[in-house]
Amino acid sequence: MATTVLATDFVNVVATEMAHGVEIAVECWLSQIERALTDRHLTTLGRLNAVQEILQDYKRITGKAQLKSTRIE
Repeated sequence: MATTVLATDFVNVVATEMAHGVEIAVECWLSQIERALTDRHLTTLGRLNAVQEILQDYKRITGKAQLKSTRIE
């Protein structure tokens, strides 16, 4: 019983830490996109290019050539 509780506690701690890490990463990417989209020194095309650079960086870092398309309706 104690071993099961310890294992469950460990899994919960690891899951919480992983979720926190994902939240931080997503916020980082979205913050970069927000800065690119609101940069008054860039033209509209410049903002689009800046967002595309962020996307390319994400793909390079993660090793993904394409992102999976998910439709939210």
